[in-house]
Amino acid sequence: MTAVEEKPARLISGPGMLLVWLYGVMVVGAVSRSAVQISTDFGRAPLAYSLSAAAGVVYGFITYSLVRGGETARRAAQVCCAAELVGVLVVGTWTLADPGAFPDATVWSDYGMGYLFIPVLLPVSAMYWLRRARTRRGD
Repeated sequence: MTAVEEKPARLISGPGMLLVWLYGVMVVGAVSRSAVQISTDFGRAPLAYSLSAAAGVVYGFITYSLVRGGETARRAAQVCCAAELVGVLVVGTWTLADPGAFPDATVWSDYGMGYLFIPVLLPVSAMYWLRRARTRRGD
């Protein structure tokens, strides 16, 4: 008897492809921005620049998970999207409540206003899509 290897369920069909594209753009934006800021002026706003770098890493992991596909990747992406949303809400609220705490903006400052609010909308959309992808397969 030969073991049949199943291919992971695709998460990048339909709206999933748009999510991959948007997360890819966010990876490039967050990582590029933080790399320049950390390498040129880290002492000015270390927390803000470190948070932007962390956001870039989270975006990269979500992008990878969406492209990889499969149930384990879907769950991992869902957890990361939830953590991302918590980060956006905490940092967004913190930057509004205490603007002096962040001498320079992060990706998540003011709920992502500098990025057209994509950082707050993207994890909500992704979690909806990932939940729908599970439901559609009948899990």
